[in-house]
Amino acid sequence: MTRDEFDSFCAQLPATTHVVQWGNASVWKVGGKIFAICSAWASEGEQRVGFKCSDLSYALLTQQDGIVPAPYLARAKWVQLERPDVLSDGDVKAYIETAHKIIAGKLTKKLQKELGLAD
Repeated sequence: MTRDEFDSFCAQLPATTHVVQWGNASVWKVGGKIFAICSAWASEGEQRVGFKCSDLSYALLTQQDGIVPAPYLARAKWVQLERPDVLSDGDVKAYIETAHKIIAGKLTKKLQKELGLAD
């Protein structure tokens, strides 16, 4: 998944905002809280995708070759893909969508309603 594809997919999720920070990382948020990041690799043009995941997904994903606990965010159950081919684009999208739901679910009920995420 390229950065443009990552950004395009994240932009389609409900109530998201986008900022570029931390050395040109593409950071996606819902309700002001981060759910996915795409940052530049050491070699130009390659990207690393990171996202929040459930406890079970975190335990399973970090056992796979090419997926590591995300720097600075591992304590909150984030993973980082070390290579773009570690997971299929469909799997990455599914995990990002789940990350969005996890973070959105932690927002206050009032904020969820304001953002159109709850009735």
